Formats: sequence, structure tokens, C-alpha cells
Amino acid sequence: MIEPLPFGRPTDAADATPPEGTVSQEVLVAGMTCGHCVSSVVEEISEIDGVAKVAVDLNKGGLSRVTIHSTTPLESAAVDAAVTEAGYEVAHA
Repeated sequence: MIEPLPFGRPTDAADATPPEGTVSQEVLVAGMTCGHCVSSVVEEISEIDGVAKVAVDLNKGGLSRVTIHSTTPLESAAVDAAVTEAGYEVAHA
């Protein structure tokens, strides 16, 4: 099941528990400010093959942490493209 975290609340242990048999990947996304932003990013990332769950810790106007649980490791280019399609940018170090 794919569901964004409630807005303005940090991820807690229950929210961060990955589905059984998945790998986790985190990315920071710039520019999200509201629930609609979160929904757009979750929707686009969820369309990548193998994605089981996406959780977002919204930091309004800053860098929001997006945790992706998938059945296999994802190519960073696929995640970048999904975030870009949603209208945002992945923050690279």
C-alpha cells in the first residue's frame, strides 16, 4: 500500500517499517510545500516497477525526505525522472 505520511509530522518507527522483503532508498526532494505536492511525488514514484511503498516526511519549502521501499534496488535515474515528472527536483550532494 502506498501512502504519504501525515503532513508536518516526522516519520516514526511504525511509518518507517519497510514491507517484508523490500529494500529501502531515501532521497531528498526540493520544493514541496503541501499535501498535493506529496501526492504528486508519491504517485510518480509509485509508477516505477518494483516500488512497494513510498513515505514522505514533508519539510515545507525545504528538503523533504522521501523513503522508497522496493522489491529490488532502483536506478537513481528512474527516481530522478519520476520526481522531475511530478514537478520537483532531487537534491544531489
